[in-house]
Amino acid sequence: MTAKPSCVLDASAVIAMIFAEDGHEAVAEAVLAGRAAISTANWAEVAQKTRQKGEDWSAARGFLEAQLSVEPVTLQDAEAAAVYWGDHKFLSLGDRICLALADRLALPALTADSAWDGIGRARLVR
Repeated sequence: MTAKPSCVLDASAVIAMIFAEDGHEAVAEAVLAGRAAISTANWAEVAQKTRQKGEDWSAARGFLEAQLSVEPVTLQDAEAAAVYWGDHKFLSLGDRICLALADRLALPALTADSAWDGIGRARLVR
């Protein structure tokens, strides 16, 4: 990826793009423009879900790796994810890591998960 990221992707957003689910167009636009970041934790979720659905992870991985800025989970992210749990116990650890990365980078977090609606930097793709 060469451009500075303009958004952080939740695993649900990437899964929506891979499987052409609701909201996939908005995610694909950010990914194809080389303007999206994803945490290593959310990367793991995408790899798991892709395999779980019986799809070829190696093909998806090659494409995504070339297009996304893959960001490590920092101590700051981990602690911020713990804080998100206080008010949003229904969010998974991966969800909270995504939001924490979005906060750290001061970017919106794109998600296909409607449960995120109205939380922090979350932007629901439809």
